[in-house]
Amino acid sequence: MRYTHIIISTFFLLFATCVQGQQSSKRKVLEAKRKQLQKDKIYINALLSNTKRKEENLSLELNDLNDKIQISKKIISVISKESSELEKEIDVNESEINRNKSELKALKKDYSDLIYKSYKSKSREQKLLFLFASENFTQAFKRFNYMKQFNAHRKKQIEEIIKKTTLLSSLNSNLNKKQKSKDELLVQKKRAQNSVNSKKKKHQNLIVQLKGKESKYKKQIEEFIASEQRINIKIDQLIKDAIRASNLKASKTNTSFRLTAEAKILATKFFQNKGKLPWPVAKGYISTFYGKQPHPVYKSLTIQSNGVRITTNEGSKARAVFDGTVIAIQLMDGNKKTVLIQHGNYISVYKNLENIFVSKGENVLTKQEIGTIFTDKITSKTILSFMINNNLKTENPSNWIYKVK
Repeated sequence: MRYTHIIISTFFLLFATCVQGQQSSKRKVLEAKRKQLQKDKIYINALLSNTKRKEENLSLELNDLNDKIQISKKIISVISKESSELEKEIDVNESEINRNKSELKALKKDYSDLIYKSYKSKSREQKLLFLFASENFTQAFKRFNYMKQFNAHRKKQIEEIIKKTTLLSSLNSNLNKKQKSKDELLVQKKRAQNSVNSKKKKHQNLIVQLKGKESKYKKQIEEFIASEQRINIKIDQLIKDAIRASNLKASKTNTSFRLTAEAKILATKFFQNKGKLPWPVAKGYISTFYGKQPHPVYKSLTIQSNGVRITTNEGSKARAVFDGTVIAIQLMDGNKKTVLIQHGNYISVYKNLENIFVSKGENVLTKQEIGTIFTDKITSKTILSFMINNNLKTENPSNWIYKVK
């Protein structure tokens, strides 16, 4: 019966340890994500605080405010998940404490009964009489071994009680730490929620101001959308030209690159790094995501983004996300330049550059700087537009770049 009890206790201990290990591992991932998001928030707030503010920049201020709200919401979401995982760990911890308390109580009772029986039935003299009353040496030896085993069992009981008491102390200490961590998370969550609520009020006020000058701002947005469309058409044509050049017959119907054996290997390597490509800037955050999206104020206007827009520091350099060959450098509106780098049948596109460090036909390496990103003199914004194409089809860069969510 005693062995069964030990086996069951060991099973529960191993099960609880396994569950706690899995939960702790998951929570550590969430904790690391929360800390990174908090660092990102500090960086984004500092970056946006440097932006010049003028009356005509209200729409940009609204976008900046949206970015701040979104990063705060992400932090709140991660904190909620982390807090939930911590709550599960606390529940397991409390169950383990209660189980160990019951086992300690049972151990102490067993030991108490053992001592009482030992005291009641066998004093030191009685033990000697018990030993000397043996009929022969064999019986005396057996009785001696019995007494020895009895004392060993009593010693083991003491050791188990000490071990269980130490474990309980450790579990209680661990529980207090987790409760404290949970309380700290709740404070952080409340602080983040208050920040979001405050920004939302400011957000609404800005929308009211923008609505009052709807025609002016709508025209600005429409001009931006038209400019983006013109640039995308030029990029599309540059890729078509490169595809035709790669095909021997130069047929206008070709829609994919004719690849050499070496280019096929490069394309395979590029694909194998999907989700692990480095950022095209050393530091920054995504301020516009891929795909169709309604304007935050004027819902009748739809923004079509064939890539992502990454806001970064003034003077930042664009860098190649993978080994490849520069197949085109194009001058765009406002004397800004675009660089296209081929990676087999994939193309990475870097728009809104000022100074270029590479030339057409040049082979570039991963993270090699290819140009300085243009900084708008009016808004002080430094934004890189980044695209990835598979032949003529645009891809979502969020699926390719490391940890872009």
